[in-house]
Amino acid sequence: MTAGRVAAGCVFAVVLAPLAAVIWRAGGLSGFGAAEWAAIRFTVVQAAVSAVLSVAAAIPLARALARREFPGRGVLVTLLGAPFLLPVIVAILGLLAVFGQAGLLGRGLGLLGVEAPRIYGFHGVVLAHVFFNLPLAVRLLLQGWLAIPGERFRLAASLGFGPSDVMRHLEWPMLRDVVPGLLAVIFLICTTSFAVALTLGGGPAATTVELAIYQAFRFDFDPGKAALLSIGQLILTGLAALAAARIAIPANFGDGLDRTARRWDATALWLRAQDALLIGAGGLFLLLPLGAITAQGLAAFARLPDAVWAAAARSLVVALVSAGLAIGLALALAVAASRKSRSPGFELAGTVGVAVSPLVLGTGLYLLLLPVADPVALALPVTALANALMSLPFAFRALLPAARAAERDYGRLADSLGMGGWARLRRLTLPRLRRPLGFAAGLAAALSMGDLGVIALFADPEFATLPLQVYRLMAAYRMEEAAAAALLLLGLTLALFWAFDRGGRGHATV
Repeated sequence: MTAGRVAAGCVFAVVLAPLAAVIWRAGGLSGFGAAEWAAIRFTVVQAAVSAVLSVAAAIPLARALARREFPGRGVLVTLLGAPFLLPVIVAILGLLAVFGQAGLLGRGLGLLGVEAPRIYGFHGVVLAHVFFNLPLAVRLLLQGWLAIPGERFRLAASLGFGPSDVMRHLEWPMLRDVVPGLLAVIFLICTTSFAVALTLGGGPAATTVELAIYQAFRFDFDPGKAALLSIGQLILTGLAALAAARIAIPANFGDGLDRTARRWDATALWLRAQDALLIGAGGLFLLLPLGAITAQGLAAFARLPDAVWAAAARSLVVALVSAGLAIGLALALAVAASRKSRSPGFELAGTVGVAVSPLVLGTGLYLLLLPVADPVALALPVTALANALMSLPFAFRALLPAARAAERDYGRLADSLGMGGWARLRRLTLPRLRRPLGFAAGLAAALSMGDLGVIALFADPEFATLPLQVYRLMAAYRMEEAAAAALLLLGLTLALFWAFDRGGRGHATV
């Protein structure tokens, strides 16, 4: 419990101190000008459009996956988890390779004598956000479909329900429960998106709040403006979270017997063809950019400059330090939360990072460090700390169920034996949490490896991480080298996740 209290105190201090610095430096909202209001409007509009399009496209795709069994289905569903691991800058290069003017789509339209549309600007930002968030929406909606008891579908078949009846009485209530929260989550992700707007924004007309914060530091060196924009960002994310909580309507299907749901309502040939078309189109949209970036990167991989390899080494160190910090904090908080029946303080500490934008956190840390130290000299440690806080909510949520199960099953026995402290952690907790620990560590390392947020505020040209180096190669129009560096980043990210996750599975107790 002591370790949990210390971890919670550290988390709140590191989160609240930068926020307090931001609020203190802002001094009021009178500093907002036309450019700042334009950035807020663009952020809200593109996030709303991206969220609606992502969910609207995900509903039929998730429905098709929920009612079909086919070879490779498990692999395809597993690949839909790629947005949690895929570095943003890598995916953007893949989108350019497919949808850019010099990409597959542009060349194909050129053969037909049609000029390809520019990917930069509002539509490019929305396209990238749909690419990232469509798989997330599908995975969460698919869980909603699988949560409908199979007995409800059996009853629907016995009553002669057709596809429209099943949608009205079973699927629509589930969607009313799941979709509002899903829209809010994707809206939050899109409002705090930085790398997408930085690379695909295409000019001042497509500036998000995150990008405006970055510009206020790197180009205007105006911490006050950055602080004001940070407060606006916090207000946006808070309103989205409140809206989701009020709109959702519980489905109330009741319990089932966990039988596999056979879909008698979807046996018609035209429905099978429709679902096959949806699954094929969705898979092509998600996997083609990754295939394109792999093909482009292999051609120039041997010619990567030394600066890229040095940046890769720095990224590995930052990712490992960030993962270590995140896992240490998450483990202490999860164990402390599992020892109490009600633990709002520990749970809040474990999830508060999801409500804070990385650039908002970076802004506050910059303001705190500026009077006492050179923020540029501390770029890598600050990046590791910020990345740890950003990945803490995911690691905490991965560990908490297993920690509670271990305490529920063996806690009283451990108490009767007088087992506490390090002995309890080594003998009881760690063996039961080995699997989720490996997964959480791999996820934290992968998220840190691909981050292009805080480092962009502090970075010195001599101490760039690999995602920042990829962006600089893109900005210099060295696209082949950028693709090769992105392929290296993708490989290292997946290797880190695999190594940690694999280590957690070996000889695991559960």
